Amino acid sequence: MATKGNSGDNRSRSSISVFIVAGLCCFFYILGAWQRSGFGKGDSIAVEITRQTDCSILSTLNYETHHGIDEGVIKEFKPCADRYIDYTPCHDQMRAMTFPRENMNYRERHCPREEEKLHCLIPAPKGYVTPFRWPQSRDYVPYANAPYKSLTVEKAVQNWIQYEGNVFRFPGGGTQFPHGADAYINELAAVIPMDNGIVRTALDTGCGVASWGAYLFKKNVIAMSFAPRDSHEAQVQFALERGVPAVIGVLGTIKLPYPSGAFDMAHCSRCLIPWSGNDGMYMMEVDRVLRPGGYWVLSGPPINWRNNFVAWQRPKEELEEEQRKIEDTAKLLGWEKKHEKGEIAIWRKRTGFRHDQDPQPTMCESRNADDVWYKNMELCITPSPETISHDEDGGAAWKPYPERLKVLPSRISTGSVPGVSADTFEDDNKAWKKHVSAYKRTNKLLDTGRYRNIMDMNAGLGSFAAALDSPKLWVMNVMPTIAEKDTLGVIFERGLIGIYHDWCEAFSTYPRTYDLIHANGIFSLYKDKCDVEDILLEMDRILRPEGAVIIRDQMDVLTKVSRTVRGMRWKTKIVDHEDGPLISEKALFAVKQYWVAGENNSTST
Repeated sequence: MATKGNSGDNRSRSSISVFIVAGLCCFFYILGAWQRSGFGKGDSIAVEITRQTDCSILSTLNYETHHGIDEGVIKEFKPCADRYIDYTPCHDQMRAMTFPRENMNYRERHCPREEEKLHCLIPAPKGYVTPFRWPQSRDYVPYANAPYKSLTVEKAVQNWIQYEGNVFRFPGGGTQFPHGADAYINELAAVIPMDNGIVRTALDTGCGVASWGAYLFKKNVIAMSFAPRDSHEAQVQFALERGVPAVIGVLGTIKLPYPSGAFDMAHCSRCLIPWSGNDGMYMMEVDRVLRPGGYWVLSGPPINWRNNFVAWQRPKEELEEEQRKIEDTAKLLGWEKKHEKGEIAIWRKRTGFRHDQDPQPTMCESRNADDVWYKNMELCITPSPETISHDEDGGAAWKPYPERLKVLPSRISTGSVPGVSADTFEDDNKAWKKHVSAYKRTNKLLDTGRYRNIMDMNAGLGSFAAALDSPKLWVMNVMPTIAEKDTLGVIFERGLIGIYHDWCEAFSTYPRTYDLIHANGIFSLYKDKCDVEDILLEMDRILRPEGAVIIRDQMDVLTKVSRTVRGMRWKTKIVDHEDGPLISEKALFAVKQYWVAGENNSTST
C-alpha cells in the first residue's frame, strides 16, 4: 500500500513543479532549477537564452484527483535504481552485445522478456530541468538533462556540439556541412523543391544529433531522424532534447517501421550505411518508403572519390567500385540522377517506371508492402503504391503543405483503406477539432509552446495532430500494429510523420523525450493483449517530469487507469465528454510530478 509522505517534504521536493503549476515566469523556473541543482557556471547562458523566451504568465494546471473514483488499494511504484536513468528497454547495450554484429543486427530492437521487465519508475538525473522552448532549444540543451560529453570530444572539429558552462550548444554544423546546416540545406533546395510545400516529409538515416532535421523546420519540412544507440552516446537523446523528431533505429536486417511511399525525401550525410553492400538491399528499402517523385540525397563517401580518397584514407579503387554499385542499383530502381557537385549527389525516384530492363529486377511478392513490423528486409523492389496518382511532371499529385493537411488523401479516395471514405475523413477532422478545442479548455498550456514533443499513441487518420498543427510543436503519430485499420500511409500523405509500434513493448526512444502524450482508446485496444500497468510504465518512462497526459477512453477503463497512475506520481483529473456527462467516453488529464534520482520520495496518495 502506498504511504503518504510528509507534506512539507513534498513541497520542497517539487519546487520546480510549484513554479510551473503556479504559472510563474519561465525565467525564474529555469534559473531556479540550475541553482537548485548546485550549478552556477552556466547561469549567465541560461539567463540570456531565457530572456529570448516567451515568459508570459501561464494559466494554472490544477489537476486534482477525481473524487468519484473508487480507489481501492493503491499500488505504489518505487523508483528504479539510479543506473537506469537512461534505460532504453529494447536497445539495452548489454543485451545488444549478445546478438550477431552482421548487418547491424545487434543494434536493432531486442526487447526484454516478460520476467526481465522493470516494474519501477525511471528517475530523472539530478538537476534535471525543463528544456528551453523552441526555437532556443534547437541551439541549447541543459547539460544536466543529458550529461554526456563524449561527442564534444569526438566531433570537436566538426562543429556538432560544444560544451559551454552548464549547457550544450549546437552550432548547426556537421561533418558534411562545415559552413552550417542552413548553407547545406539551401544547396539542396536549389535542386529539391523545399520552398513551396511540395517536399514536406523527410527521412534522415544515421542522423547524428539531427541538426539537418532541426534546420529543416525553417523550410516547413519535417524530418523523421534515426540513429542507433552506439558508441556516440546520446545522439537521439540530444535530438529530442533539442525538440527534433528522432527515434533509435538502424538499417540492419529488419524493415523500417514506416509505410511504403511515405517520405518525400530521404537523406544520408556520411551516415556510414553500406549502400553498395548486400546487393543494394538498403537502397531498395529506402526505395520502398520513398514516394514516387521523391528525392534521395547521398552526401559524403563515395561521392567525389577522385578528389577525396586521400583525405578519406581509403583506396581509390575501393571507392570507385562502391560508387559504381550505387549508380547501378539506382538505375535498377528507376532513380534519375539530378545533381552531383562536390560531395553531394541527388537522385529522383521516377514515377510510372517500368522495371522491365535487362537484367530483370526481382519484384517483391508481398501483397502488403506496409506489413513491416519485425519483418526481414528483402532483396527485391517494392511496386509503387497504386493509390498514389501523379501529376504531369511525374510527381505525386499531392497538394503542397499545409493544404495537403486538409484535402482528401489519395489512399482514401481510391478506397485502399477499407471502411474509410471521404465522409469518414471529414467527420474525423471535425470531431478532433472539437476534441482538441475541449482539451485546450482544460489544459490551457496546449497553445503556449510549453509542449514541443507530442506523441499520439493511437493516431488513426492523424486528425488530432492536424487539429494541433503549429510551428511550436510536432506530433509523433503512432500506428499500433494491432489496429483494425492501417492508416499510417494516410497520415504521411497529409504531411505528418508517424511510425508503427506495438505498445506491448517499449518505444524506441530514451526516457523523458516527450512533453505530452495523447492516448485515444489505447487501453481498450490492448485490453486482452498486455497489462495496463506495462503500458502506463512505458508512458511514464518516455514522459518528461511535469509532462502532461491526455487519455481518452470509456469510464470503466479510465477508472482502472486512474487507480494505477495514482501510485506513479501522476496528478489526475477526469472530465466529461464535451457533449455532456451522459456519454460514457471521458478524458483523463494528468501531470507527472517532478522528482529526480537520489531523492527519498514516496508516492503520495
